[in-house]
Amino acid sequence: MSNAFASRPTDGFDDEFDLDISFDPDPLMDAPVEAPAPAREPLQFTPAAVAAAPQPDAQPSFNPVGELVAGAAQALHAETTSLAVSSLSDHAVEVSVPRIAIHVFAERQDTLASAERAGQDRRLSRATTQIRVGGVPAAIEAYQHEPTPPLIIVECLNDPQTLLAQVDQLAEVCDAGTKVIIIGATNDILLFRELMRRGVSEYLVAPVQPLQLISAIGGLFNDPAQPFVGRTIAFVGARGGAGASAIAHNTAYAISERIGANTVIVDYDLPFGTAGLDFNQDPLAGVADALNQPDRLDATLLDRMMARCTDKLSLFAAPATLDADWDISPDAFDEVTSRIRSTAPFVVLDLPHLWSGWMRKTLVSADEVVIVAAPDLASLRNAKNMIDLIKQARPNDAPPRLVLNQVGVPGRPEIPAKEFGEALGVHPSLVIPFDAKLFGTAANNGQMILDAGAKSKAAEAFQTLAQIVSRRELPAIAAPKGAKASARPAKAKGQSMFAGLFKKKS
Repeated sequence: MSNAFASRPTDGFDDEFDLDISFDPDPLMDAPVEAPAPAREPLQFTPAAVAAAPQPDAQPSFNPVGELVAGAAQALHAETTSLAVSSLSDHAVEVSVPRIAIHVFAERQDTLASAERAGQDRRLSRATTQIRVGGVPAAIEAYQHEPTPPLIIVECLNDPQTLLAQVDQLAEVCDAGTKVIIIGATNDILLFRELMRRGVSEYLVAPVQPLQLISAIGGLFNDPAQPFVGRTIAFVGARGGAGASAIAHNTAYAISERIGANTVIVDYDLPFGTAGLDFNQDPLAGVADALNQPDRLDATLLDRMMARCTDKLSLFAAPATLDADWDISPDAFDEVTSRIRSTAPFVVLDLPHLWSGWMRKTLVSADEVVIVAAPDLASLRNAKNMIDLIKQARPNDAPPRLVLNQVGVPGRPEIPAKEFGEALGVHPSLVIPFDAKLFGTAANNGQMILDAGAKSKAAEAFQTLAQIVSRRELPAIAAPKGAKASARPAKAKGQSMFAGLFKKKS
């Protein structure tokens, strides 16, 4: 059936940092639960025309309980469908669809439009989608003369009995191993069970949204050997020197150390990458070796190429040499990123300030995009170009996040954060104040801001940004034993001043 996600609102607040935080909870599967009920008749489907026809000599019966239950069920279905579609549109569906062919046979115009938008989505960039009109009869006619693809999506708006008959006919012309998704008009658990018994992979109730189709397709092709597909977070600077690499490295460190999630940093700035310097690691050619042999990558080889910074943070460092031109195909970057996603829940991509085919593809395909800009005119122009392109290429995703860095440089005229965000149409997720001494000391010593200045405003900012992009909360820190309670409890060591805002509502 369909997945329902329960959204949880967050509290708005004003503080030193201008934030735009939206936490999306983990999706919850609404599995069909069979409520205890008295014995019922075996499964029988009656055509709508026959059921609606008046029977001669039949007396109208009054069943208030039945009418009440039917009305409640219809209202509950409408509300559940509305909530599911709303939360799906806000939640970034994280799936990985392989290079397959997908054929869609639709009857409704909105289904055709949803299938077209889903086929253009970044999550289905590897797949080849072909959309046709005609429903199940058109699919039966087509596959009598051509082989079936790995996945077929067909729509049937007829009554359940006709739907089952058409599914049986479709099975006769399908090749072995073909997966089938049915889009129907009836929300019935008995119909769902009959379709599953016949080998149908998934059943969706019309109308369907693009993200519903993407989620259903991704669920069919998940690798059981991989427990998860890591979330990719791409950091890119609006201009050179905006500090995107420093923001990316410190945010990844905060995700691993403060939130406690395994994280991998991938430095894609091959000639000038600074990830090795920032973490005081010898610059291994991990990324370069992986890009040169993407087809050979497996879990063992990836582990050898990564440098271990902490227990929960690994680094794919750039070679940082000019010995090669680093002319690598966009497909190699895409393949390496896909392989790395299976190694950790979070993959932070440190992207260089350049523009090429692989940069465009990496930005469009990332689960989260963070644009780091300085409050000047060049950053404003470049950030607007990036945001407009990414919005157009990702119609089913939220817009990129904007981080204003190096705010408050003495003597430098700056564009105010409010005007900066209004010009871009994107509210800044975070504003990081300028602190030359702290950032310079940390960079020269190979330290992160959380270690060099744990109580600084910048450290608090990185903890907040880590929560925003990871969609997780900081773990609660217990108060010392014997401490006296006060009207305003003191902040525990290492705990973010925003931690109280992200406590789960009971």
